[in-house]
Amino acid sequence: MDRPAIEPAVYAARRTRLVHAMGEGVAVVPTSPERIRNRDSHYPYRHDSYFYYLTGFTEPEAALVLVGGAAPRAILFCRERNPEREIWDGTRYGPEAARERFALDEAHPIGALDEQVASLLENQAALFAPLGGDPEWDARAMRWLNAVRAKSRAGIEAPERIHDVRALLDEMRLLKDAHELACMRRAASISADAHRRAMLATRPGRFEYEIEAELLYAFRRQGAQFPAYWPIVAGGKSACTLHYVANDARLDDGALLLIDAGCELDGYAADITRSFPVSGRFSRAQRDVYNIVLAAQAAAIAKVRPGNGWNEPHDAAVRVLAQGLLDLKLLSGSLEEVLEKETYKRFYMHRTGHWLGLDVHDAGEYKRSGQWRSLQAGMTLTVEPGLYIRAADDVPAPLRDIGVRIEDDVAVTAQGCDVLTAAAPKTIEEIEALMRENRGAP
Repeated sequence: MDRPAIEPAVYAARRTRLVHAMGEGVAVVPTSPERIRNRDSHYPYRHDSYFYYLTGFTEPEAALVLVGGAAPRAILFCRERNPEREIWDGTRYGPEAARERFALDEAHPIGALDEQVASLLENQAALFAPLGGDPEWDARAMRWLNAVRAKSRAGIEAPERIHDVRALLDEMRLLKDAHELACMRRAASISADAHRRAMLATRPGRFEYEIEAELLYAFRRQGAQFPAYWPIVAGGKSACTLHYVANDARLDDGALLLIDAGCELDGYAADITRSFPVSGRFSRAQRDVYNIVLAAQAAAIAKVRPGNGWNEPHDAAVRVLAQGLLDLKLLSGSLEEVLEKETYKRFYMHRTGHWLGLDVHDAGEYKRSGQWRSLQAGMTLTVEPGLYIRAADDVPAPLRDIGVRIEDDVAVTAQGCDVLTAAAPKTIEEIEALMRENRGAP
């Protein structure tokens, strides 16, 4: 049987905040469906992040209904107890136990959802639902509305307005509370340990999947339920492929290994990237590229503080990277020309970070009314500059196929920021010292 990662009162307080933001109306927030992997085998189940944020409930086939107005209610619809299925799949809460355990006002069998929601929508001003999230749920919402409209001759009014409930929840999810930050710190700690383990296990002749296995082992051994995304373990030129996940090549002496991996703990993601030499020592060219990226990350992190715009860390990182590319003779012209013409994008083509939380690329807009939003204490984001120098005729041989990305998870604080993943070795000195520890092991 599942358990809420945070005390039920915290989820109840979130539901209350959402109801206040809604005003009048009814909100329906379903969880994710189970997915077939092949034939009768399912993918490991993972709940919907919005639903989980409001409930802490991790079983499939469930939906939360919130009724606003003068008499607010929180109603869960979930699977009933089923002794036969529970022999195969494990214990279920059932409506009554779920109502009590998760601090809800009511709970009913999931089979009653359509009829009851249609009834709850009568004479309500608005319906809030995750519009466009799933065609099946969009169609159900239309059926609920049509069922109410069919009663118009009896004087019953249907909601005139339909809103995407995720717009309200995105703003809530952007600011992490103390419970969320504690969970993210633990996920960051587990993930940092996994990266240390991967560095110690890396040496020429091993395969990328062997290092991937070290990461997955470290995640699960310390209680994380899943990887937050499939690990990128990219040796040599594969590090220049941003979303490389084949992880099946032999690691060559003299190459760099880029690992982008983080665990998911109680729903919350960590996201770390480290780049280091397979042999344990950086070459001169690798050092030059690495130090540029490290300096770019430091410049970006220095801009993560309340009141600064979302774009300021990215702009700071790009400026350092662009100058570094000029110093390496990979670009020509002045720094201002490189920035204006964006010629740096040949070697750095992505943004410097993203929101982080229940989703790896977490909820929340980056601009409001056309302006980059300001950072606030409680926001969590990644800072991940990189350089990807693919082999080409105009690239000096020592720099060819060097891919470096350095990524940390950062929480905005009242005073500035806190790097949650600082325990993962990052300087050249730290990395080389750690890798020397285990060079003699089999």
